[in-house]
Amino acid sequence: MDVPARDSSNRREEYWDWLTVALFLLVTVDLLTTLGAAARFGVGAEANPLVAALLSGPLWALVAANLVAVVVAAGGFAALLRLLRETPPRLRERFALTVELWLGLLVAGGLLVFANNLAVVVHGASLL
Repeated sequence: MDVPARDSSNRREEYWDWLTVALFLLVTVDLLTTLGAAARFGVGAEANPLVAALLSGPLWALVAANLVAVVVAAGGFAALLRLLRETPPRLRERFALTVELWLGLLVAGGLLVFANNLAVVVHGASLL
């Protein structure tokens, strides 16, 4: 079934909303809770070696790395939506469903990262 252009446009806007939520959780909330955990328990408590190395350096480097991640994610997502728009109508719904599932997993992953970081800050132990 072919989706009318107006509905497709609304759907793409909704996808951007969901990506924004996912990036807020995976970047902003993760960064703040990671900084909180590092302040309380030190850099050695960070399990990700790249983040641990960035935490050992200047704060601007950690923030810049997160900004680069956001720009790359947004650029890749824009390319994905362009590909969705150009997908033949008979395959578009399946592709859209795949995008929706991926966005749902990103948001769920962001919530898991937030919960884990919060557990480290509050209890000093990871959930994982």
